[in-house]
Amino acid sequence: MEKPFEEFGSLVFSESMMKERLPKPVYLSWKKTVANEGTLDRPTADSIAHAMKRWALENGATHYTHWFQPLTGTTAEKHDAFLDPDSLGEPMTHFSGKNLIKGEPDASSFPSGGLRATFEARGYTYWDVTSPAFIKDGVLCIPTVFVSYNGESLDKKDPLLKSIKAVSQAATRVVNLLGDKDVKSCMPVVGLEQEYFLIDREYFDKRPDLRLTGRTLFGAPASKGQELSDHYFGALPGRVSEFMKDVNHELWKLGIYAKTEHNEVAPGQFELAPVYTSCNMAVDDNQLTMEILTKTAAKHGLACLLHEKPFEGINGSGKHNNWSLTTDAGQNLFSPGDKPAENIRFLLFVCAFIQAVDENAVLLRMSASCAGNDHRLGADEAPPAIISIYLGSYIEQILYGIYMGKTSKKEKRNTEFSPISGLSYIPHDNSDRNRTSPVAFTGNKFEFRMLGSSMSAAVANTVINAIMADSLNRVADELEGIKYLQDVRAKALDICRDIIDKHKRVLFSGDGYSDAWVKEAARRGLPNVRSFIESIEVLDDEKTVAMLTGLGIYSEKELAARKAIYADQYVSIMGIEVKTMLSMVRKHVLPAMSEELKFYGETMQTVTKPPKYIKDRVSELEKLIDLVYTGTQKLEKEYAEVRAITSSEKAGLRIYNETSVLMKELRSAVDRYEAIASDRFYRLPGYEEMLFSL
Repeated sequence: MEKPFEEFGSLVFSESMMKERLPKPVYLSWKKTVANEGTLDRPTADSIAHAMKRWALENGATHYTHWFQPLTGTTAEKHDAFLDPDSLGEPMTHFSGKNLIKGEPDASSFPSGGLRATFEARGYTYWDVTSPAFIKDGVLCIPTVFVSYNGESLDKKDPLLKSIKAVSQAATRVVNLLGDKDVKSCMPVVGLEQEYFLIDREYFDKRPDLRLTGRTLFGAPASKGQELSDHYFGALPGRVSEFMKDVNHELWKLGIYAKTEHNEVAPGQFELAPVYTSCNMAVDDNQLTMEILTKTAAKHGLACLLHEKPFEGINGSGKHNNWSLTTDAGQNLFSPGDKPAENIRFLLFVCAFIQAVDENAVLLRMSASCAGNDHRLGADEAPPAIISIYLGSYIEQILYGIYMGKTSKKEKRNTEFSPISGLSYIPHDNSDRNRTSPVAFTGNKFEFRMLGSSMSAAVANTVINAIMADSLNRVADELEGIKYLQDVRAKALDICRDIIDKHKRVLFSGDGYSDAWVKEAARRGLPNVRSFIESIEVLDDEKTVAMLTGLGIYSEKELAARKAIYADQYVSIMGIEVKTMLSMVRKHVLPAMSEELKFYGETMQTVTKPPKYIKDRVSELEKLIDLVYTGTQKLEKEYAEVRAITSSEKAGLRIYNETSVLMKELRSAVDRYEAIASDRFYRLPGYEEMLFSL
């Protein structure tokens, strides 16, 4: 291995490390547990814990923690030292199987959505054996799920693991029914592309809105934006290049295959993409990636902005979620094969995905949404909030050919399973990419482009896994009981025809940003949910609840809790924005405007005949001050009324429909002032400084 990669995975207690350090029977017992073919007994757990502790101490770790993902959307950890006193009061290191498998952090202050009362503090973390332990900042981190005293899920990982199991079982059923009996499991595989902005830390520290909300609540556009496209794929600025080298080094030590990095379209915007891995590990790795991006930026005098829309008027940031399914033999189920039977399987899985997306569009939209993403979806490079699928002309023509029963003479000569014989020769780049599509087929995977850059990818992947499991189970139900394999394959094509007939409305290859598409989508009956707060209503939908509970991913109580949490979080986030906006106006904007008005007013008094510029300036400042002050009063009054609303859902809808309108009006007035303000008086860093200083 070349020198830059010598430390790759050095801080991960990986499977190869376990194989090397564990007794063979212990290692094999762990392997069975990972494959859901057994459970760890106490002696086995103690043996793993001992080996893990020795490895951690050798690598400088002094503490351990159960690393979990509560419903805050971030990660959490409570550190315990390996140090304990022995019987003589002398120091000794201790880490048992019990310490490894189970922890008990205080759960009272984490969001629960009513699953528990504040005074009920017990919560338990349990080791996720499918995700390796790692060392971060001198602490051994053990990935875990987080549940309440009564067993309800209090995190994002537990439902994700359940959804992975559900889609694996469903996909395996279909693959087995299509003739491949050797397949025992199927794994969702994910690649998460992370977009982010970098600005100089000095400017970040001077902007209360960036520090408290992650985005600029005010900001007139710079004279130059992204219109020249000169930032996209350009040479990395020196500071950014050094930052990325450090980021890559830290990620590689954690076994994360950071692969691609480049300038994005907007000035100051960048992207990092890893190699694909299992769904669960991809989500864990992305959480670590966001943390490392933020920490490393600070070391370089930079601030990493993960908000979906930190700057108005230029592109926002997403997290493109590339999703696929592979068998335990490594076959990608969204890749055409060399044989007609494999191509039937490919088409059936593509059609099952189409059915899943069309029937659960609002749920999918909700899973990728947050308050910040409301500013991005449908704007600039972001996909629209209307869910559609882009397949590419070649695949779409084949599916419509099957649906219409049309085949070519060449296909009829090749195989009885026309019109699919040519699928194995499809190049991965068989059509251009449609960057306006929320869901696009890109060769051997589906790219879900709606997910917000600041969000955990756990919920979106839980939903994708769940809706695909539901769709595949229904396909399997139709195939089950058919005696002959040839008839099964013929039935599979019939299922494809039926799915295209019922769900072709969701297929769209045009410009998703156009007004014409909005009208066309309405004609097709596709849902157009404008905001995150509106989308959470889907968690009350009878069919949605039945599907998710039927698959064992959530209980009804857990779904109700999440709806309540999402509403509370939306109201809290928007409340912070309102309060920050009002504070900035009082402390920064109005004082600057008043100081500038005073300056020009005094200038007018010192001359006999004031120049027209001075008089116009004073008049304009007076009007803008009144406009800003009036907007501030309106927003204060509106927010006071919002706080009086006891229902978080009703308060959230009020904020989206009314409060946010007043916020935009106030921003517009302040931005008008900033566009003409003198740097002598208005001291908040502007867009030009923040976006082009690197």
